[in-house]
Amino acid sequence: MEGTGIRIGNHLSSSRGYAAMGRAAVKLGADTFAFFTRNPRGGAAKAVVPEDVKKFLDIAEKENFGKLVAHAPYTMNLCAAREEVRSFSLEMIGDDLRRMEYIPGNYYNFHPGSHVGQGTKAGIAGIADALNKVLKKEQTTTVLLETMAGKGSEVGGNFAELREILDRVEQRDKLGVCFDTCHVWDSGYDIAGRLDEVLEEFDRIIGLERLCAVHFNDSMNPCGSRRDRHARIGEGCIGAEAMRRVAQHPLLTGRPFILETPNDDEGYRREIALVRAWTRTENKPVFPDGLC
Repeated sequence: MEGTGIRIGNHLSSSRGYAAMGRAAVKLGADTFAFFTRNPRGGAAKAVVPEDVKKFLDIAEKENFGKLVAHAPYTMNLCAAREEVRSFSLEMIGDDLRRMEYIPGNYYNFHPGSHVGQGTKAGIAGIADALNKVLKKEQTTTVLLETMAGKGSEVGGNFAELREILDRVEQRDKLGVCFDTCHVWDSGYDIAGRLDEVLEEFDRIIGLERLCAVHFNDSMNPCGSRRDRHARIGEGCIGAEAMRRVAQHPLLTGRPFILETPNDDEGYRREIALVRAWTRTENKPVFPDGLC
């Protein structure tokens, strides 16, 4: 896949193991992908099979894959109001990070959490405290805080909240950020009309060196809606032209772009091909320019 101009892939099912995911990614034209480390609604993780991992690593080397972006389950909430949920979440992230070392040097992304009425400051403190307990000097995995849409009591709905978490973590060299285009748009950052300014603000508050991955999704809702509803590329309120500018932006070059759009395999294959075409040429997008 060398010379394509972007690392692009989508969320894949991990139910059949790593090698199956690698083969599925190749069929879709992808050279990276995301996967849930366990059932997205929680529960025990499947045992890692070393032979399966080796087969995947061989595929990844042959196909020149970029970094993968594993995703924690949605039930993980490091700043939950209930102590039993916090304890369960801490065990979950600790187990996931140990398992990630079977595929060293990749990313582990998670939603920072919801403070559930405790207040944002308490939520930030709880997330940072948990990260201080699980991050290790020797780990090769970089943990990514995801930018959130800001719905309900979510922590991470603006760049400043993510910065506060980073500042409280001792092993912050093990931390980065995953920039979700739908989420930042829904939280009020106008990446359609002010992309350069948004990235400049991110750099000023967090630092672009910490922007490690991009969740590449259009949005069903207008900017600032705080709703978090993903749309297929070019079929939402951000629009194809703005999404193309994100994909082509020089400050985002080299990061893995992960599609989390509501698609089947054929839809993902089409979007991957489209984004690759955008990063090879200056052609105008082939999708209509959004619905809003």
